Amino acid sequence: MSARSAKKKSTMADKADIHELYELSVQNVEHETEFLQATFRELSGRTAYLLREDFCGTASASCQWVRQGSDYQAIGVDIDPSVLEWGRQNRIGRLDAADRARVSLIESDVLEVETPPVDILVAFNFSYFIFDARETMLRYFKRAYAALKDDGVFFCDMFGGPESQEETKEKTKHKKHGFTYIWEQAEFHPVTHYMRTHIHFKFKDGSKIKKAFTYEWRLWSPPEIRELLLEAGFSSATVYWEGEDEDGEGELEYGVAFELMEKSKVIRGGPVGDEECAGAECQGDDEGVTEGEREVPCSVPDAPIAGPGEERAPGFPCP
Repeated sequence: MSARSAKKKSTMADKADIHELYELSVQNVEHETEFLQATFRELSGRTAYLLREDFCGTASASCQWVRQGSDYQAIGVDIDPSVLEWGRQNRIGRLDAADRARVSLIESDVLEVETPPVDILVAFNFSYFIFDARETMLRYFKRAYAALKDDGVFFCDMFGGPESQEETKEKTKHKKHGFTYIWEQAEFHPVTHYMRTHIHFKFKDGSKIKKAFTYEWRLWSPPEIRELLLEAGFSSATVYWEGEDEDGEGELEYGVAFELMEKSKVIRGGPVGDEECAGAECQGDDEGVTEGEREVPCSVPDAPIAGPGEERAPGFPCP
C-alpha cells in the first residue's frame, strides 16, 4: 500500500468552516435588515441609517446593512478578537471598497463600549442571555438606551415556551449544502433557569463536528425582559411573536420573540432548512466522538453553575 493510499482521506467535517455553517443554519441577514428598516420607519416615520450590532460575531448583519446604499453605516461590537478577524477576512473583505469603509468593528465588552448615538441597536441570536444576573442585564439595557438617538429603537430577540425548558435535540437538514444542523439543549435547571446548549453539525459523508458552539445562558422570560427594559428607561417594550396559530394565539414552542424598544425581527423560529426533527427522533444520532468527527476544543476552564443572584464572567466555558 502506498503512503498516499494509507493517508487518511479528509472528511467534509475536516474541510468545513463552523462560522459559514452557523450563518447558513440560523441567520438570514437580508430578512433581518428588511424587518429592522420597515419597523423603524413605522415607529419613527423616517429611515434608519446608522446601525450598531452588539455581539456582532462575524458582522454579517452589519455588512448587509451597508449594502443598502452609500448613506448607511454600521458599527459591530464583539469581545472575541478571533471571530472579529474572521469577519474582517470573510465578510467585510468581500464588500466593495466603498461599503467596507462604512463598517467599523470594535473589540470591546458591550457593557463598556462607547459609540456615537445610533438609530438602531440590535442584540440578536439570544446573545445577551449571557447576562444571568438581573443587575447586569439592567446595566446592559441602560447602556443600550444611552447609545441610541432620541428616537432610536433597540431590537433584541428571545426564545421560550415549554420546549425551551426541555433537554432535547432538534435537527434541520440543509440538503443543498450537504449538512444537518443539530441544536441540543443539553442541560436546564428549573430553579435558576441556567441552561447549557450546543450546536453540532453532521455531514452527508457521515462525518461530524461535535460542539461547534457551546452556550451557557439564563433563559429569561418575556415578562422579565419587558420589566427590565422599562426600568432602563425605554418608553415601550413590544413583543413580536414568532407566529400565530389558528386561534390567533402566539406560538413560542421553539421560537423567537422580538422585543422592540423605543427610546422617546428576522422573524426566526428554529433554523430554516429542508427538514426538521425534534425530541426522540433526534436522539442517539451524534453521541460521543467517533472517527470522522471533529470536536471543537474548549479554551476556558469549566465553572460551577451560578445560583440566584450570582454571576459568571462573560464568555462561558464548554462543558
